[in-house]
Amino acid sequence: MTKWYPPENGIRTLENATAAVDLALKRMHQNTIHLLQYHAWDYSDETYLHNLEHLAKLQKSGKIKLLGLTNVDTAHLKLLLDFGFTIATNQICVNVIDQRATRGRMQQVCLDRDVGILAYGTLLGGFLTESWLGKPEPASFGQLDASKRKYLRFIHAVGGWKPFQAVLETLARIAQKHKVTIAAIATRYVLDIPSVKAVIVGCRLSDHNASYLDANAEAFRVRLDTEDRAMISEAQKGLKDVPGDCGDEYRRPPFLTAAGDTSDHLVKFDHNQPLMDAVASGKRVEYSSGSKWEPIAGYCRAVRTGNMIRVSGTTANSPLGRLAVIGGTSARSQTVHILDIISNALKQVGSSLRDVVRTRIFVRDAATCEEVSRAHGWVFLNAGVRPCNTFVTAGLIGDEVMVEIEVEAEVGSADNGVFRI
Repeated sequence: MTKWYPPENGIRTLENATAAVDLALKRMHQNTIHLLQYHAWDYSDETYLHNLEHLAKLQKSGKIKLLGLTNVDTAHLKLLLDFGFTIATNQICVNVIDQRATRGRMQQVCLDRDVGILAYGTLLGGFLTESWLGKPEPASFGQLDASKRKYLRFIHAVGGWKPFQAVLETLARIAQKHKVTIAAIATRYVLDIPSVKAVIVGCRLSDHNASYLDANAEAFRVRLDTEDRAMISEAQKGLKDVPGDCGDEYRRPPFLTAAGDTSDHLVKFDHNQPLMDAVASGKRVEYSSGSKWEPIAGYCRAVRTGNMIRVSGTTANSPLGRLAVIGGTSARSQTVHILDIISNALKQVGSSLRDVVRTRIFVRDAATCEEVSRAHGWVFLNAGVRPCNTFVTAGLIGDEVMVEIEVEAEVGSADNGVFRI
């Protein structure tokens, strides 16, 4: 198995995907990749859809056996499944303090659609071991390796060192009862989650590898009983929830990465200077998405005048061709993709979803109101704002189209925070 983390450089060709897969095969001395896991950095960039389509073609050709994902949130996992992609696995962080997979929708979607979770972070980079039991919190991030810097941020996110130690002490008591290591108990806890198919435990090459292998194997001979689970559940009550959904740590604050941002993963480019110059000179800015209908009908995806932005009615049109819309027959998944398209349009004119002040939603069937509303609510919860909203039924164009949304935004409208009354 291997992963593909392509840079978001606008390259979305079959030739590029084929070259990446062929390179992986060459490095592994294999004819087939048994599991290739894909990571998308930015859902508003449709490059990830093109790349997954290419990987599906390479799967049919025999170069890939199974197609998986890495750090994909529930909404986009479901969107891809609803569109028709066959996804075998989703590799996400799961451990005794990070319960996003089970407290959110991820587990149920995986169980319903036969997607196996590959759990990593099971031992919190080594924090869930005897080495840290009863020990003081590290004085600084600088003294830690990259893995521990990352997972110390998770510990801070759930409430800090004290509640973490309470969980660790509970695991230690259970480990003593079963005469195994804390790591074995922490691993067994994750393996017992119904949607988890495997755990990934990292280790560095050293003279102690054999002993680590033996210790890890203990997880397969221990069984947690009702009392053990009750003890863990009680200790977890002292924890806060890790913010957001699975994979959000790589896409929005608070970034639970080694660096505390995405600087270790992405190179940022400033493409906005010409745009800012145009805005400063008072020019009207028109952004076209490349739709064939824009020049025919004489419109564009978004218009910016000063700090005001208006985004045209947007549907979940597919850039791939084989189906008309992304999200299939799920109004919720169509809504997620629509708001991804709108997010990208806002980025192109120097804005974001956090600047949105009004949305108008048009649906074909009033029965889809709740699922569309939940998708809309999730997106703007992540953006940290609640725009004004109008929701109506309408005769939408295109038999497959279930939802259409238009947006108004004011650049900088939430820069000084949001005051709710």
